[in-house]
Amino acid sequence: MTTQATPVTLRGPTALSERAFAPDFARGMLLLFIVLSNTGLHLYGAGLVSDSTVDSVTRFLMPVFVDVRSYPLFAFLFGYGITQLATRQRGAGVEESRVRRLLRRRGWWLFGFGFVHAALLLGSEVLAAYGLIGLVLVGLFLKRSDRTLLVWAGIGGFILAVLFASSAVALVTTEPPSGSSGGADAPESMFGVDNGSWLVAGAGRLISWLFLLGVNGFGVVMPTAILLGMLAARRRVLEEPGRHLRLLYAMAIGGIGFGLCGSLPVALSGYTASDIHQSGYGLLLFGLQWSSGLAGGLGYVGLFGLLAHWLSSRAARGGPVLAITALGKRSLSGYLTHSVLMAPLLAAWGFGLGGELSRAGMAAFGIGLWLVTVVAAYLFERAGRRGPAEVLLRGLVYGRR
Repeated sequence: MTTQATPVTLRGPTALSERAFAPDFARGMLLLFIVLSNTGLHLYGAGLVSDSTVDSVTRFLMPVFVDVRSYPLFAFLFGYGITQLATRQRGAGVEESRVRRLLRRRGWWLFGFGFVHAALLLGSEVLAAYGLIGLVLVGLFLKRSDRTLLVWAGIGGFILAVLFASSAVALVTTEPPSGSSGGADAPESMFGVDNGSWLVAGAGRLISWLFLLGVNGFGVVMPTAILLGMLAARRRVLEEPGRHLRLLYAMAIGGIGFGLCGSLPVALSGYTASDIHQSGYGLLLFGLQWSSGLAGGLGYVGLFGLLAHWLSSRAARGGPVLAITALGKRSLSGYLTHSVLMAPLLAAWGFGLGGELSRAGMAAFGIGLWLVTVVAAYLFERAGRRGPAEVLLRGLVYGRR
């Protein structure tokens, strides 16, 4: 008489004490870049035309270091997390089919979170895009060899390199527009955040969300970044940065350096993410910046990995480092909290501060908002509690345990 083996129960969410330091530290730092990017999209009215020295400096620094760099980095870490989750379940003896179902369920719930997030607060949100891309890539690449992942990521990188080269050549042969650079005099921001009606602005948010969902979900940058994150997780690049210092140095120096080649022309031209679409010359600049965004994001991965290695001693993880890492453990809660606080304060349907703040004031607001979530995450860490969004997502994905 034969007996059937009892299926192994899925392992529950990773305990806070079991999480790797480097990926969470990187996520915590990354949220600063994301909140700076998202708050900048809420500028409208007077804030867009201010030409003070500090605003000019802010206008220069944002495209150089933040715009189109943070989300490829987040995509890399998302792919890294997918592989970590799958590896953990396989290590517990869970069948491959159940691991795939778990990841697909997580992807669908992230897509749902993103839809609600966009409908209520933020048209530029990316949770849905990550969920959608994750659904596709889990089915196609989860069990494929490292070589397969590297080949497809290489194809994505080649496409971006061709776009970068063609944009650079076109810019050299194109006459820049005369007069004021970029859209510095534009009275409105993108995504309809300056509309005085929350309901009407919601339609604009969803239209923007659908557009970005297509660009991010079916583009090149995000899927390529996720594939590279999956590959890096198989090699435990961020869990064991000391074993991969040469790679991390190459990523940091090469990625950030190449990223600057694409972002400096935009910064020097005076264009920003909210007005770069207003001319053919601006679109060429955007092509240069967008095609170099993956390299810039990977450069930050290398930089944060090196920082994590230097801060790996127990003594160095106290104070601010511990607080930033605590936010990384609760990155979903931090990301959503930014929108919950930011949108009502900045949008015209709320208090309308986006029409009053200058670029420098908006950047200061974003940094302050990030610090609020850093402190809150630290308090949650001290209490041994997960973030509320993580609790909700894990309950939906894993079910009652």
